[in-house]
Amino acid sequence: MPVKVQNNLPAKKVMEKENIFMMDETRSMIQDIRPLQIAVLNLMPLKEDTEIQLLRSLSNTPLQINITFITTASYIGKNTPASHLNEFYKTFKEVKDRKFDGLVITGAPVEQMEFEEVRYWEELKQIMEWSKTNVTSTFHICWGAQAGLYYHYGIHKHLLQDKVFGIYEFQVHHRKEPLLRGFDDVFFAPHSRYTYMDHEEIADCDRLRVLADSKQLGECIIISKDGKQIFVLGHLEYDRLTLDAEYKRDLEKNIPIELPVNYYPEDDCSKRPLLRWRGASNAIYSNWVNYYVYQETPYEWE
Repeated sequence: MPVKVQNNLPAKKVMEKENIFMMDETRSMIQDIRPLQIAVLNLMPLKEDTEIQLLRSLSNTPLQINITFITTASYIGKNTPASHLNEFYKTFKEVKDRKFDGLVITGAPVEQMEFEEVRYWEELKQIMEWSKTNVTSTFHICWGAQAGLYYHYGIHKHLLQDKVFGIYEFQVHHRKEPLLRGFDDVFFAPHSRYTYMDHEEIADCDRLRVLADSKQLGECIIISKDGKQIFVLGHLEYDRLTLDAEYKRDLEKNIPIELPVNYYPEDDCSKRPLLRWRGASNAIYSNWVNYYVYQETPYEWE
């Protein structure tokens, strides 16, 4: 898929090295089509890494997509240079009068806090409310999924006794749902979190449908029955080495952390991790873009 980004976005160079077709602003101007407009609210601290992961995940359909990166104005992290944010990101205030075909809300390392304690919670609430009328479909990831389930449906989260960290297997349900086209009966997904969503509250909500779960972890993929809200409680967009970097970073900082499960061959962290979730990642993102964004969005927003 030709993903359109600014010509000098660093992630663009990484994608081109991987032979992923990236369209620059000059070429997109000569194509007489209406590209999809997808916004990415990037709440992760290492924003450039997340940009690469999401652009890679969104690169598997023939549709042209214009990407707009959004950051919060109420909280500015210290891990991304201000020059990068100023050049490649917009605030909600700058885009709130626009319409978008799709919106991605990423995870964030704040899950052990109550939602109301997060410094940008009020701003995020405004964005999620705005998405109801200005976005065709929203894709929520990890903490972003927890926040969306809480805000839209009142589902609460709870602390786990031990951190969920590693690669986990999930069972697929409701196979006729377009979001699951191309999935096997089971798939693997990376997880790194300290909390879980209330299983009974999800089961009691007749506006939600669980598309994938496991006996060990519970829900992984949830969708609203109108398709406007999709929630993935793991990180299918992660790279092969994302969990490896997190594990070794915490070890260096003397932060207690267990070896990620089902990740390193023979549980040997000196060995290259196995990549077992890329197929599911490609399928879910291309299905979302095609069936819940492209097929549903109006050609011209009124």
